[in-house]
Amino acid sequence: MSRYGAELKELWPLEPDMIFLNHGSYGAAPKQVLSEQANWQRQLESQPCQFINVVAPRAIRDAAGMLANFIGTHGEDTVFVENTTSGLNAVLQSIPFGSGDEIVISDHIYNATRNTVKFVADPAGARIVVADIGLPVADEDQIFNAVMAAVTPATRLILIDHIASITAVVFPVARIAAAARQRGIPVLVDGAHAPGMLDLDVCSLGVDWYVGNCHKWLCAPKGSAFLWADAARQNGLHPTVISHDMNKGFTFEFDKIGTRDASAWLSVPAAISLHEDLGGTHLRKYCHNVAVAEGRALAKRWGTQTGASDDLFGTMATVRMPGSLPPDRAISERLKTWLWVEKRAEIHIMPFAGAFWVRLSVAPYTTPEECRAVGPLIEAALEALATEA
Repeated sequence: MSRYGAELKELWPLEPDMIFLNHGSYGAAPKQVLSEQANWQRQLESQPCQFINVVAPRAIRDAAGMLANFIGTHGEDTVFVENTTSGLNAVLQSIPFGSGDEIVISDHIYNATRNTVKFVADPAGARIVVADIGLPVADEDQIFNAVMAAVTPATRLILIDHIASITAVVFPVARIAAAARQRGIPVLVDGAHAPGMLDLDVCSLGVDWYVGNCHKWLCAPKGSAFLWADAARQNGLHPTVISHDMNKGFTFEFDKIGTRDASAWLSVPAAISLHEDLGGTHLRKYCHNVAVAEGRALAKRWGTQTGASDDLFGTMATVRMPGSLPPDRAISERLKTWLWVEKRAEIHIMPFAGAFWVRLSVAPYTTPEECRAVGPLIEAALEALATEA
């Protein structure tokens, strides 16, 4: 639709003189949503006691109910957290792992999540088992078979991405969860990128816990994310910060953790409304179509490949970079720094599976022309790096 892309840029406060193709890292909130957040902050500061003790508890539950309707859950099973990492920490630290237990993850796991798993596994004597999926991914069978091959009788938990941050690949969550359920293994999903990118119906996935960000593709303010837990998994599940409402129930404990500015959470309904006003499913389809089409075109230009088939991408796509540079994180940081300093271009590059990959993030304000600029920009960065050497 023509109204997507350039015509929506004015809705965001992004700097106008740059190419911003990294919405996937931290998101970007529109002016309208930030204005809603400012309204909540004014209410908070006009009478802090009444707001925190009376207004906020009801407003948080109302906002959680609206979010639940959007993501396919129930409000009483859905709580807000600051970010996906916080929610994953809460779940992982509430599971009593023991010596010899195994936690299955994949090689696509986000580094912060990997660190959290290690944090809870090492003291307990539990073992982390990595399902090697690699990149490119041909189809969902490649993911499913790798994850299930890592499962043993000692598996205590499967932790998978819904959309892997590093590779942009969409995992067959429902299929993995069904197979895990037959073996009596609970499934925790890192859904950091899913809300606002996929048509999300969490309860239909058959998982035990689901954590997702609202600040990325739903474009809510930073500090807004959610944790959903199946009713059978809520007993013993606590936030990472224990406060006044300990053991008063799932929503009570998570809703009130000391003094906090809940304005980001309370602005999530405004973000949902704007997302739906901009087309909802149609908007997500536009972003998907641009991501896969421009990803394929970039791979053709470079004579390389995309990281997965079109149906395994949402509104991000990964493309293998040309050349034979050693896939080192320090090199990727040098390339990204050069792109920003010299070209005012924010483009995500990461080493994975023996190569460098570019991740195209297509947001509502992203144009195909911006994606097409990636090829020449990356080539210029590689040439500059070779000249430095």
